Amino acid sequence: MNENAPRLSTVLLELWPYVWPSRRADLKIRIFISFALLILAKLATIGMPYAFKWATDALTDLAKGVEVSPGLIAGPIAMTVLYGALRVAMVGFTQARDGMFAKVAMNAVRRLALDVFVHLHALPLRFHLERKTGALTRVLERGRNAIETLTRLVMLTGAPTILELALVCGVLYFQFDARYVGIVAVTVVAYLSYTFVATNWRIGIRASMNESDTDANAKAIDSLLNYETVKYFGAEKREAERYDRTMARYEKNSVLSYVSLNVLNFGQALIFTTGMIAMMSLCVTGIKAGRHTVGDFVLLNTMMIQLYQPLNFMGMLYRETKQALIDIAAMFDILRQPNEISDAPDAPALVVSAGAVRFDDVHFAYDPARPILRGLSFEAPAGKTVAIVGPSGAGKSTISRLIFRFYQPQQGRILIDGQDISTVSLESLRASIGMAAQDNVLFNDTIRYNILYGRPEASEEEMRAAAALARIDKFVEVAPGGYDAQVGERGLKLSGGEKQRVAIARTLLKDPSILVLDEATSALDTLTEREIQATLEELPRRGATIVIAHRLSTIVNADEILVMDKGALVERGDHETLLAQGGVYAALWNRQLAEQEGQAQDETPVIPPEEKRDDEELFGASQI
Repeated sequence: MNENAPRLSTVLLELWPYVWPSRRADLKIRIFISFALLILAKLATIGMPYAFKWATDALTDLAKGVEVSPGLIAGPIAMTVLYGALRVAMVGFTQARDGMFAKVAMNAVRRLALDVFVHLHALPLRFHLERKTGALTRVLERGRNAIETLTRLVMLTGAPTILELALVCGVLYFQFDARYVGIVAVTVVAYLSYTFVATNWRIGIRASMNESDTDANAKAIDSLLNYETVKYFGAEKREAERYDRTMARYEKNSVLSYVSLNVLNFGQALIFTTGMIAMMSLCVTGIKAGRHTVGDFVLLNTMMIQLYQPLNFMGMLYRETKQALIDIAAMFDILRQPNEISDAPDAPALVVSAGAVRFDDVHFAYDPARPILRGLSFEAPAGKTVAIVGPSGAGKSTISRLIFRFYQPQQGRILIDGQDISTVSLESLRASIGMAAQDNVLFNDTIRYNILYGRPEASEEEMRAAAALARIDKFVEVAPGGYDAQVGERGLKLSGGEKQRVAIARTLLKDPSILVLDEATSALDTLTEREIQATLEELPRRGATIVIAHRLSTIVNADEILVMDKGALVERGDHETLLAQGGVYAALWNRQLAEQEGQAQDETPVIPPEEKRDDEELFGASQI
């Protein structure tokens, strides 16, 4: 992260619409009331030293009197009561101001955080593949805190604090003389100058500390999300060392941050104390000369102590503002990230009449130096199943990402019922397509929630029917909690096959016009896979079904099989036709057939592990 904080004016300009909501008159009224309460609090603050002075002068007169009369006693008591009343008023106005402004600040936090969250979902897949989820969440968290800090400190308290300094200087000028104002001016200038220089030094340390904190948090999340992989490779020690190296950098930067804060605080105290001693000494000479009273000495002392509070606040204001600017700028950097995939102005909704999908001379590359698809053209007719096969790296899974418009082809068109998907609204496009992939990530919630994610408004009967079609119902019914069983982080409590069946169930519940299966049954045992395939074939199909497969046995009944190699279509036809050609498909088929025969020879006549786990251990006691 850049150590130089962005300009305050730039960030405030971007933040202003959130702090001053144009359509919320109630919040604007709260802002005005908050300012009024703050001014009243400052006036009460200025009045307290005078009450203290008057009480001191009255007590001095009382000490000189030989006889004590009720009037002499009542004066100091009244001033003492006035001093207490002003202090209570100051605290009351300040607390009322904070309570009044809280809704304004938190509304700004909520709106900006929501905009960033929505924008993160709108950004293309490319952005998320290049970022770490943990780092993004830390940016969002720090940004929320920084907005509240900036709105409270700068937008509400900064300017009135400057006003309080001006009032103090005015009191010193009229109550004493210009020399006192001069001492205050020199003290304030020296104090703020030192604060700004020291704070700029600390900003670099703080930025490094935040960077190491973000890195440590991202590494921790990444390691925990890959918990099973860590266990597979016995890498607990390696992960701990990797995390500790990052935390060591955080420890070093944190220590520097604390030390620099100590240096800053000591310097501030030294400068202010020097100024206060000079002013108090000047007042002592005035008392000796008869120009001032003991009450003036107390007034001056109290005024200087109260002056220290806004001065100390200005130091904190500068420090917190600099850090808040960095954190908020990081959020606005996300908002400024261009969205490569977005709706065209007035983009119409996709109208699916039949559900035919056509690729027309599509060229695509994630990196210009490495083309993935080279002029791909094919059509998946409505009501038909088209399978796409080929060796690894042929570009099969890229096809599903392009259909969903996670990416935009560099050349060519993708059409659904003759409509270019780049010209229709994303919402209507993705609502018309159902997707079940090989790597299915589930939400850390219940099985019910994950299935209903396909169509949240679906009834209980519809949800259970989709589960039955995906062959997950019988297993769930014997699990502790049934459909309300928790699946864990990313579905960690489920096996790969169980996760795939839940994903297939939510896709079937969505009831899409077009169905895309990207290795959707790769983690299932053979029996369950055949049952689900039979179910999918029996379902009434409105649109095309596109199956991206590695195991060729799963697509032998497809209406057409497209064979890809190095991003190009090299063969096409049904299963028997492609075998007869003796080309790429036949070679893939024979290779997989040989592998299956080899595995069959090694098998013993027991229940296969995958089938046994699916039948007996869907949810083990150690899981759900």
